[in-house]
Amino acid sequence: TRDSINSYTLDCLAQTAAAAALRAGDWFEKTRQKIIATRERVQSELSSMGFIVLPSSANFVFASHPSYDAAQLASSLRSAGLLVRHFKMDRIDQFLRISIGTDDEMNILIDSLAEILDYNKV
Repeated sequence: TRDSINSYTLDCLAQTAAAAALRAGDWFEKTRQKIIATRERVQSELSSMGFIVLPSSANFVFASHPSYDAAQLASSLRSAGLLVRHFKMDRIDQFLRISIGTDDEMNILIDSLAEILDYNKV
């Protein structure tokens, strides 16, 4: 509808790139497997830090920590230069949507979360 906004739109260039990626079968499969492996590692590391991580087959995970406010975690990460999505909606307002990036990017996220959680311990 007119009042709806899709924050994940794809322009013509992105659609063309996606179509080319799908045609490059070997590259696509290798990249897909890398994303899956990174996602599984991130899910495991977040779980070991006390996060509740919902099952995911996507290029992102939903994670919540029972002892920390999701909005505050998102704000702390933003202050460190890292962007995660926080939704101010019932049922998911205590979850972060964390996009899966490169291994280096995810290491930075995990390290930053470890620092934030350790810093806030009483």
